[in-house]
Amino acid sequence: MSDLPADGLHTLGRWTRDRARTTPERVAVDDRGVTLRYRDLDDRAGDLASAFRAAGYGVGDRIATITGNSSDQVVLFFACAQAGLVLVPLSWRLAPRELAAQLQLADPALLLVEDEFQTLATDAQSRLTEPLPSTLLGMRGVELVVPAPRRGRDEPSSMERVHRAVRDDDALLIVFTSGTLGPAKGVVLTHANCFWTNLSLSRITEITSRDVVLSVMPQYHVGGWNIQPLLAWWMGATVVLERTFDPGRVLHLIADRRITTMMGVPANYLFLAQHPDFAATDLSSLKHAVVGGAPMPAPLLRTWHARGVALTQGYGLTEASPNVLCLPDDEARSMVGYAGKPYPHVEVAVADPVTEELLEGAATGELLVRGPGVFSGYFRATEETARTLRGGWLHTGDLVRRDEHGYFAVIDRLSDIFISGGESVAPAEVETVLVEHPAVAEVAVIGVPHERWGEVGVAFIVLAPGFSAEEAGILAYARTQLAAFKLPAFVRFVSDIPRSMGNKVLRRQLLERWQHGLQHDPEHSRQQKGSEQ
Repeated sequence: MSDLPADGLHTLGRWTRDRARTTPERVAVDDRGVTLRYRDLDDRAGDLASAFRAAGYGVGDRIATITGNSSDQVVLFFACAQAGLVLVPLSWRLAPRELAAQLQLADPALLLVEDEFQTLATDAQSRLTEPLPSTLLGMRGVELVVPAPRRGRDEPSSMERVHRAVRDDDALLIVFTSGTLGPAKGVVLTHANCFWTNLSLSRITEITSRDVVLSVMPQYHVGGWNIQPLLAWWMGATVVLERTFDPGRVLHLIADRRITTMMGVPANYLFLAQHPDFAATDLSSLKHAVVGGAPMPAPLLRTWHARGVALTQGYGLTEASPNVLCLPDDEARSMVGYAGKPYPHVEVAVADPVTEELLEGAATGELLVRGPGVFSGYFRATEETARTLRGGWLHTGDLVRRDEHGYFAVIDRLSDIFISGGESVAPAEVETVLVEHPAVAEVAVIGVPHERWGEVGVAFIVLAPGFSAEEAGILAYARTQLAAFKLPAFVRFVSDIPRSMGNKVLRRQLLERWQHGLQHDPEHSRQQKGSEQ
């Protein structure tokens, strides 16, 4: 007889049980000053898992939430992991119409709502064809009496629910994509996906039981779980949860809680560096930070290195759980703009975007990914899953350049590249140049229709505090760095760049701004595009 556990080797419900035995008194979660020890986390998760089972929930039932980052949702996550349920954390930042669409697709057996978001949830529920059973997720976690599960579409009755040990290939999370290219899709991540992506992360950005991790990424985002928090709970570290990103408060927490590591997108580190308290804040405990979403601009990289903070940069996507490429700090100075090499347990390839032929050596093409961290599919979207997972690879839709040493630079989304005068232009390449201008704090470039050239670029720029600039000066600078066909035809100075929580530019919103009249503003328009092409 095998002595392997019946519930599989890689199920995450085991993690709190293991920690409750080995480090029961250590703090697992610091939620706005209220702490939860590993012993209590496991007890609460176990009690809640038992309550779910007793109420008739079975393996595969989905539990949706509308809540901010909280220790209660952490308890719920591990309860779901133990009971074989699927956590579907939804964004409280969505409009009721958008939230209703995701609830309709997820078709959960139960909706849990933090009191603060009851009005939003009620509005979203009113738009559904069939109401969902709902209860509060609050200071006591889920209310003691868990409502009986709602039977979803095409699912068996309560008498036929699956009640068995949890397996590695069971779904654990459904995380919705940001919807930058169209309607959001529900990415199904299994226990094994989460296990392997955290194991990969641990091989590059080690976390020990003595670390104190600051978590500012929202828990409806894959980074809110699989970039540091879950690894921290696996290792027995303490996670300080923040509900929103406020630069002043984050600086205070780093000093007050003696934060040793954190994760953020470049915009987070920019706002921290621009805060008036940055220079005076004690950052001596913060030895390491992780950067995701986009490469760190060189000036910002130098700012943080000057404060003694090592930075590991990376690239990932929800469908890969998300960790794919990483660039350790010791290479960051010489490889500015690169995303690095694959994490351990991750295999990548470069394919011709047209023929899908795999390219060898130094090459430019679409990034393909495979390995145990790659998702099992989109929820109830068979055709979309087949398009994304074909030929044994996850097709990322990202255009990358691999150099002769195997380092990868992410050029842009294939769908974001536009054709101007017959030449392909990658917005990210133009953005990388423009953000080096001292007056530019943020920039996003999109392609817009043009009668003569097919498409031309528009650069939306947020100016750095205390700086002023004119379109002519920005373009004169860009002209020294870029080919003429890559130069934006127009520059627009704006107060903000719309971004998803994963730091992806919401280019559709920028295009809508352009279409709603910005193109008619003569103050910043440039008319020399034709002569330069």
